[in-house]
Order: sequence, then C-alpha cells, then structure tokens
Amino acid sequence: MRSTLDLFLTDWLKIGDLCARARFADHSAETFGAVLDTAEKIARAKYAPFNRLVDTEEPRAEVDADGALRVVLPQATHDAWAAYAESGMLAAAQDYDWGGMQLPYVVEASANAIFSMASVSISWAMLTTGNANLLMAHGTDVQKQVFAANEFAGRWMGTMCLSEPQAGSSLSDIATRAELENGSDPLGPRYRLTGNKMWISGGEHEITENIVHLVLAKIPDVDGKLVPGTRGISLFIVPKRLVDTNGKLSGERNDVTLAGLNHKCGWRGTTNTLLNFGEGKFTPGGRAGAIGYLVGKPGQGLACMFHMMNEARIGVGLAATMLGMAGYEASLDYAKQRVQGRPIGVGGKNVEQKPVPIIEHADVKRMLLAQKAYAEGALALELYCARLVDESHTGEGDAVAEAKLLLEVLTPIAKSWPSEWCLEANSLAIQIHGGYGYTRDFPVEQYWRDNRLNMIHEGAHGIQALDLLGRKVVMDGGKGLAVLATRIDDTIRRALHTPDESLQTAAQALARALQRVGAATKAAWATGNPSEALANATPYLQAFGHTVLAWIWLDVALALPTAGDEGHAPFIEGKRAAMRYFFRYELPKIEAWLGVVSNRDMTCANLSVEAF
Repeated sequence: MRSTLDLFLTDWLKIGDLCARARFADHSAETFGAVLDTAEKIARAKYAPFNRLVDTEEPRAEVDADGALRVVLPQATHDAWAAYAESGMLAAAQDYDWGGMQLPYVVEASANAIFSMASVSISWAMLTTGNANLLMAHGTDVQKQVFAANEFAGRWMGTMCLSEPQAGSSLSDIATRAELENGSDPLGPRYRLTGNKMWISGGEHEITENIVHLVLAKIPDVDGKLVPGTRGISLFIVPKRLVDTNGKLSGERNDVTLAGLNHKCGWRGTTNTLLNFGEGKFTPGGRAGAIGYLVGKPGQGLACMFHMMNEARIGVGLAATMLGMAGYEASLDYAKQRVQGRPIGVGGKNVEQKPVPIIEHADVKRMLLAQKAYAEGALALELYCARLVDESHTGEGDAVAEAKLLLEVLTPIAKSWPSEWCLEANSLAIQIHGGYGYTRDFPVEQYWRDNRLNMIHEGAHGIQALDLLGRKVVMDGGKGLAVLATRIDDTIRRALHTPDESLQTAAQALARALQRVGAATKAAWATGNPSEALANATPYLQAFGHTVLAWIWLDVALALPTAGDEGHAPFIEGKRAAMRYFFRYELPKIEAWLGVVSNRDMTCANLSVEAF
C-alpha cells in the first residue's frame, strides 16, 4: 500500500509543489515521507497486532467510583491513543502556535490512512480532530484555548452528539433542550441541557481525563416551546468534567451519564453509546442539567456542525477505503499461497498437472482486480479531496473558490462510494478465501463487518444521495457541477492527445458518461417536482460516483511513469490494469442507473405500503 500511496502523492498530486507555499515552506518531500514512516512504525507496533483483540474484547460497562457507568477498554486501546497523541498527529495540520506541524492536510490524511488500515476500530481519532477543528472555525478564543488546544494535545478527546432515539437523520425532530443560565460566562453563554443522545462514538471511556461533547440542542422560545425545524438548532460544548478558563479540571462531574452501550457488528473497539444529559445523576453547581457553552450564535448550530460532519464524512470514506485495501492485500496473499485446481487449456483440464495457486485462475484474478480498482481508486479519490482542502486553505485567487465548490460536490461521493464499493471489495476478499473466509481464523470477515457500518456512519446512502441530487449539483445554478465537468473535460482532452490508444478509448467512454450524467441531472429536474426528481436519488449517486471514479482512474493513469526498472514495471502494469478493469467492467453500469433517473421512474416511490 505504501508504494501506491507514494505514487499518488508524488507522481499524481505532486505534493512536493506545496512546499513552495509559505505555510509549508519548512517542509520537503523528505519530511513528508518521514511523517508517513512514523505512522507506519506506530501502526505496526500499536495498532495492527491488536485489531482482532479489540474485536473480541468489546467495550463493557461497569459502575465507577461516582456510582455511574464507566466503559472499560483493552489496555491496547489506551496505548495506541498515547502513541498517536505523542506523535503529534492530532495537530498535524495546525499552526505551530497551536502545537501543530503545519503539514498539508493531504499528508495528515495519508498518515491516518495508514492507521486505519492497521486497525480502523482503534483508529478513531478523527472525531477529536474534527471536534477541535470545528471549534477553531466557530469557537471563541477562550473556547479554542481551553477545549481545542487540549484536544490537539491528546489530553482530551471529542465527540459529536446529533442523533436521538426518536430522531436519527431527521435532525429537525431533535428534542434536547438548552435553557440559558449565565450569558456572561468566560467559556461562553452557559446553558443547562436536558435530553438524550444516541449512537455517540467515544461517548464514554477513560482513555483521556476528559471528553468534549459537541451537542445539538434547541433553545426554547419565550413561551417555553422548541422552535420546529432545523433553524431552531444550536450547538453547545458539554464537557464530561467541568473545567476552568485555564483548562484545569474543577473536579466536578457534569450531568452527563452513560445510559448504555450499542453492541455493533463491527468497529467493536470503538465504544458507541447512549448518553443522558440532565438526568440528575450529577448536579453541577447544585442543580440538575448538563452545563453547556454555546458555540457560535443561537439557531446556527447545524451550520457549525456541518464543519465537523463534512470532515467526518471524508474520514469515514477513508476508513472504508482502507478496510477495502486491507481485505485486498489479505486475499492477494492468500490467493498466491492457496493451491487448488488446475488451469483450463485448449483440451480442458489436465488432471495429471499439479494443482496451481488459485491466483492463476481467471475468476480469482477478476475478483482481485475488482478489489484493486475499488480500493486504490477510492484512495486516490480521498487524497484528491484532501488536496482540495489544502488548496482551499492555501491557494490563491479563483483556485480557492473552485476548490471549495469541488469539495461541496465531491463530499457525498467521498463518503458514500468507498462505503459501498470497498464493502463489495471485502465481500470478494471473503469469496477468494472460500470457506475459510467466513471463519475467524482469517481477518477478512472482520474487515467486512467493520466496513458494513460505513454505509450508515455520518449519513446513510440515501441521505448522501438526496444531498447530491437535491442540493449539490443544482446549487448556484449548477456551478459546482460545471467546475467538476471542466476538470473532467481537461483529463479527457489530455488523454485524447496521448499516443496510447487505451487511454484514448477510455477518454471517449468517460466523455459519454459525463454527457449522460449531465443529461440525467436535467431530466430528473425537468418537471421541477422534487418528489419525482429525487425518487431515484440513490441510483443517481451510484452513477455519479462511478463517473467520478472513472475520471480519477484516467487522471492517475496519465500520471503513471512510462519507464523504469523491470521490478517497477509490474507495479505500473497493475495500475493500468485496474484502470482498464474499471472502464470495461464498472463504468457501463451507469446506463441502468441513469435510465430510471432520466425517466423519473416512480416504481418504488408509488408502490403502496400494503403491497409490501
């Protein structure tokens, strides 16, 4: 995987060019490589050896000294966090003044890819980083110094508390209340929160001395009623333990209690909780109600939270990608060693021949090549998005706005496409292992279980589809889609001007696919009726994603070295084969998906409930 990572970063994205920018002037290709070397070293020592352990020794709840439930995790989880925090990766992309390394985000993402591949279930730092990054964007100076700084240092961890038992994706229906207590607290306007939150990753543990919860809640109006819809949602910092303005623990426990654990099919090493706010188990300041500090302005909570949600969506896509990569490498290794069957010749099988490794069989090669195309293509997509983050922060002129637009359009794909197709890669990895694949003697069944969660994490497929077709491709008169189309057209043009006929053929296929996506987008909205336009939003998401991945693969292929030593040649051949596979086996699928979109087919939408 490291060779692929280096190829994408150096030959394709040319991240060495970033060193010419003032923010990254202290760095070089060598320092970027050293960061990845350090990540590999920690991942090998503290993550990979314990991936099965944290799957089998799930988090468990016990009563703590305060009389509340506490979560017990294996020591390996504590050790991995300590090593990760000590490496400085939590603040890798932050300013020097905040204890950061001022690394490009694309380098930070690459390092996190290494940790995720070693053990996605242990590697759950993205919520803490995302939490702190949100506060850096929307918090006050005091909130940054007290909460974000301690998260970047690894002293505290962070969460995001959105969903409730009665309100999952429908955040407009949340019922957690926040009532003003002190409008002039140095940490921010202080409120008392009451309510329940569910599916909170990292909601309770003792890995760090404190947990910083970012909680969505509604402030009641003058009549004591909650404002309906999302416009009434505000965002609050709710620490597990109360602190002063110097970040020192006060010793007082906030009124946040663990109500229970969710027992998941995968990601078992990451605690997932139900939390009660304002239950009265603890009474900070002598009264019930969890103390929370307002972030930003009242009613602007969801807009603030999207800063963290979008970052987390890319993080989930990267986690899904690396699970796909882990399964690919495991099944590739198995296929090379497992001897079974004989090759089919002109006259059929020759039983007198010795059995061969199963990688010699065409169908096994097909399954391996599919995994390679999915996982490596997804990795390229995630790194491209990370590179756009750097461009949006350090670019100049129109490049900044263009990068932000592209990120808007690509975020639903960056989250959903790897979640679906790297899960399929994990299924193929199990298939290659045969009966051994679904036993716990081999790792691939765990990779599949871990990855199955990612189609739901941070917004299920249907939510991403509605966001893409209902908002992203039509916002600003379709400006984001137009910017993406311009990038794709540039790749097509360059491929058509190469002497490589296979690249020319791929470019022509991509041009047709892009035209079909554009036509389907217009057809879906032809009547202006959202219920018709969005009835097949998920097939649209799938077709759009496949078109984007075809573009990514063609763009990567254009950057591949054309010469090198004989040992390097098979590596390049594999990349070209993965590109060809995607164009020949995968891209044609978009016709069926876009067909129902263009026709505004209502087969599913109009079926009566009784018919089921």
